[in-house]
Amino acid sequence: MTRKFNFSAGPAMLPTAVIERAQAEMLDWNGSGMSTMEMSHRGKEYMSIAAKAESDLREVMGIPDNYKVLFLQGGASSQFAMIPLNLMGDKASADYINTGMWSKKAISEAKRYTTVNIAADTSEGGFTAVPTQAELKLDPNAAYVHYTPNETIGGVEFDYIPETGDVPLIADMSSTILSRPLDVSKFGMIYAGAQKNIGPAGLTIVIIRDDLLGKASSNCPTMFNYSVHAENDSMYNTPSTYSWYMAGLVFEWLKEQGGLEGMAEVNKRKAEKLYAAIDATDFYGSPVAINARSWMNVPFTLADAELDAAFLKGASERGLVTLKGHRSVGGMRASIYNAMPEAGVDALVAFMQEFEAANA
Repeated sequence: MTRKFNFSAGPAMLPTAVIERAQAEMLDWNGSGMSTMEMSHRGKEYMSIAAKAESDLREVMGIPDNYKVLFLQGGASSQFAMIPLNLMGDKASADYINTGMWSKKAISEAKRYTTVNIAADTSEGGFTAVPTQAELKLDPNAAYVHYTPNETIGGVEFDYIPETGDVPLIADMSSTILSRPLDVSKFGMIYAGAQKNIGPAGLTIVIIRDDLLGKASSNCPTMFNYSVHAENDSMYNTPSTYSWYMAGLVFEWLKEQGGLEGMAEVNKRKAEKLYAAIDATDFYGSPVAINARSWMNVPFTLADAELDAAFLKGASERGLVTLKGHRSVGGMRASIYNAMPEAGVDALVAFMQEFEAANA
C-alpha cells in the first residue's frame, strides 16, 4: 500500500512510524495482553503511559515546573468558554486580538461570559496580515490577552510574541504547537487541539501557569474547571485514553527527530520551498502578507480559478490529497504540519510546475 500525502488542515497526517508502532501494539501493549483502548485509565499500565506522555511533552517543550499540563476533551472550541469561566477572577474585561476565523469564534464565545475588548482587528484587510505590537490597544487591567498565533484557515501567523506586561498572554496554538522551539514562560496559558501536530482528534492539551488556577467563577461547570482537572491529574472523568496514548507516541517520535529544534529546521525548509514555488510565477499567488505567512498552513490561488477543479483532480491522481481551500477563502490550502515529510512538499511543488506548464 502506498500512503498518500495528506495536506488536510485536520485531522492531519500522523508520522508513519507512529502509526506502525500503534499497529504493532494494538492487541497487546507491552505484554499486558490488552490494547490501550481496553485499559482502565486508573490501572498501573495506563497510568504509566499517561505519565510518560506528560514527561516527554514537558521535555520537548521545556515546560517550567510552575505550569500544569492537562490532557482534556472538547477540542480547542471548548476552551473558548473555559478560558473566561476560569481566568476572569475579579477583573471586568479581557483583551482579544482578532486575526481570523478562530479568533472570531473565541471572541464570540467569550462575550457570553465577560466584556471583550478588541485589542486589534485585521478583518478590514481580509485577515491577510497581523497587527504590529504598536497597533495593539491593550488594557493593563484586563484579565488576560487572547490571541491565535496561527490562523489555520487564512494561513496567517504572528512573527512575534505579543508583549502584554503583567497581563497573562493566552494562546490558541492548535495549528502551530510543537512546530518549533517556544519559550513557554512568556505565556500564562497555551492550549491546542490534538488533530494537527499532536495526534488523533479527541484530545486537547492545556498548559497553564499555576497562579492562574483557582479563579473559576462560581457558575463554572465542574468539568470546565481547570483546578479540578489539575487536582485529578486530568482524570476527574475517563479521559480520551487512546488519543492520549497516541500523543505520547508522537512526543517520543519528536525526540527522535532532534526535538523541536530539529522540527523547526525541517518545517522552515518545507515552507520556504512551497512559498518559493508560489512566488516564482504569476500562475500562482499568495493572499497573505509576506511577514505573516504561516509555516503550517499555506493558502494559494491560481490566476485562473476555472482551473481549480482540474488542479485538485490532477493532484489527487498523484497522491496529493485534501488541497482544496476552506470555503471562506477559496483556492488551495496545503497544511504541512510536522508529520508531512519533505518529500510530500517536493511532490506538490513538482506537480505545481507540471500543471502550470500544461495550462499556462
